[in-house]
Amino acid sequence: MDFSELFDFLTQLQKNNSKEWMDVNRKWYRTLRNEFVVWLDDLDLTMSHLHNDYYPTPGKKGINRINNNLMFHPHKPVYKDHFGAGLDKAPNTADFYIEVGEKQCLLAGGFWRPDPKTLRSIRDGIDYNGEELQEILDRPSFKELFGSLYEDEKLTNAPKGFTNDHPHIDLLRNKTFAVVHEMKREEVLQDDFKEKIKIVYLEMLPFRRYLNNAASV
Repeated sequence: MDFSELFDFLTQLQKNNSKEWMDVNRKWYRTLRNEFVVWLDDLDLTMSHLHNDYYPTPGKKGINRINNNLMFHPHKPVYKDHFGAGLDKAPNTADFYIEVGEKQCLLAGGFWRPDPKTLRSIRDGIDYNGEELQEILDRPSFKELFGSLYEDEKLTNAPKGFTNDHPHIDLLRNKTFAVVHEMKREEVLQDDFKEKIKIVYLEMLPFRRYLNNAASV
């Protein structure tokens, strides 16, 4: 995968974010998309050897559409400024997300604003054993890669069924349970990019497993 060409395409797309430009350059886009899918297939195979519970996700299934959903977000540009994909994504579980973009590159995982039932299950899991999640979040190696939980909207008070003096109230008030590792463009262009992805994936794995166990109850 020639990521330098992918960055070039995304830069040009953001300067000419229109269907007319895309129609003229659709062959270029399809070539890059196909190469990205092949790269994802190879990464998926590599990661499937990391542990027995890995959920195989072919590139064509994992890759996201480049079109923005203008029906719900009419003020957004026609096209996104990145190529993104989710891997290791069994139904109703926290995925592992890769984004290679013109403005930002990142690796992320967890649940982004899950549905009420899943959110309640995660909160119940924290109520039962929040110490385990906090230990994961407090690991120096985890903090080095992710900092803390992704900052999103939080409840101002305790969720229904919990009290404000709960020992894990700061966790319970979250609506999103995800972490993000930002990467520089130069890191994506290096030969060891895949190895860095593996390091981030493995460090994130206990966090995702905790969430998946909680969400399955």
